[in-house]
Amino acid sequence: MVDFNTGLLEFLYSSPTAFHATKNIAGKLLAAGFIPLYEGDIWQLEPGKRYLVMRNDSSIIAFVYGKSPLLDSGIRMLGAHTDSPCLKVKPRAELNRRGYFQLGVEVYGGALLAPWYDRDLSMAGRVTYRDQSDQIASALVDFERPVAVVPSLAIHLDREANNARSINAQKDIVPLLLQLPAEDAALPDFRGLLHAELLRQQPDLAIKQVLDYEISLYDTQPPAIIGFEQDFIASARLDNLLSCFIGLQALLEADDQVSSLLICTDHEEVGSASCCGAKGPMLQQFLERLLPDGETRARVIERSMMISADNAHGIHPNFMDKHDENHGPLLNRGPVIKVNANQRYATTSETSAFFRLLCEAAEVPVQEFVARTDMGCGSTIGPVVASEVGVKTIDVGSPTFAMHSIRELAGARDGWYLYKAAVEFFSYSKAPFALISRS
Repeated sequence: MVDFNTGLLEFLYSSPTAFHATKNIAGKLLAAGFIPLYEGDIWQLEPGKRYLVMRNDSSIIAFVYGKSPLLDSGIRMLGAHTDSPCLKVKPRAELNRRGYFQLGVEVYGGALLAPWYDRDLSMAGRVTYRDQSDQIASALVDFERPVAVVPSLAIHLDREANNARSINAQKDIVPLLLQLPAEDAALPDFRGLLHAELLRQQPDLAIKQVLDYEISLYDTQPPAIIGFEQDFIASARLDNLLSCFIGLQALLEADDQVSSLLICTDHEEVGSASCCGAKGPMLQQFLERLLPDGETRARVIERSMMISADNAHGIHPNFMDKHDENHGPLLNRGPVIKVNANQRYATTSETSAFFRLLCEAAEVPVQEFVARTDMGCGSTIGPVVASEVGVKTIDVGSPTFAMHSIRELAGARDGWYLYKAAVEFFSYSKAPFALISRS
């Protein structure tokens, strides 16, 4: 477990954006012998080999093509998402306010905004540029060092700050980067700043002009194991890079006899409706190329299962009334099966029963989450994939606190528990529901 968590912290620290997370996942897979596929090429997939394919630099599918016939064993699928709520820089971002250089930002996803104040922020993302041959190319950038901050308003100027402060995302969450030499000084060009930083990090890039960018701000405080007994992991982007790392590590140990698939998609936090999101065609198109015959593909999908892995809400000791009294998952007590009568989660009695058997075989405890009946319920890629592909799906996740904050909290043992269950899943030798009687 110690090595697992060490690797997790390294992955979280080096993955400030979905682009960087996908690059890091691909790097681990390539080092393990996975063969890169390109969607514009003709594919010739062979049993016994391992493949990966990326889309938009922010979503990835990794596939272990088992030696057993797909009609006998089906495909074990595990899905997660690479994106997290954050602040994203606007296209025309430069602002001069009383001689302070600031950047206009958009709020990406359902971010908890208050924790973004007074943090040492950096910037990272993808930059698209024109090279010296007038071709369009893209590169990733990560400033790494603290370059921005969103200062709080002093309580002396807002005496009700601890009682009734609201946050206006347009006016109040505007990062400060530097002080200009004079109030009427010319503004730095943000694209020029990106150009200079890219060349500093990658001097061999033949950049002629930065055309556009997808840049996010992030907290530079490193992930850490914390608590008096080292019980917790504190980090940005636990939702949902924790699940991406679990799926990656488990797939690297997958049995070559059966077929297993990991899919980590972008844009879950904003509805998954994109070419590289779970609501897009990426997984369906991969399965169509793997199994061109429609009837065979439908039969294989019927024998398959998807684990949608996304963090769950652990019962908060300061806010216990926010949970159903019988469904309050505890940190460090194992993965959580998420259930919702209105299909916000895709779990069924059959998929949850199978997952319980996996946890039993892996000697892992298991918990349940159901939202209070008088409260709304979030959702995941689970219902999206189930409805788009038709695969039986379960929603599970590691319990966490402060979901969608700039720094979230998880149990130090829960990632390891879910990893063990995923290893068991990727090694299961039969079609997942072969034991279910249909009489």
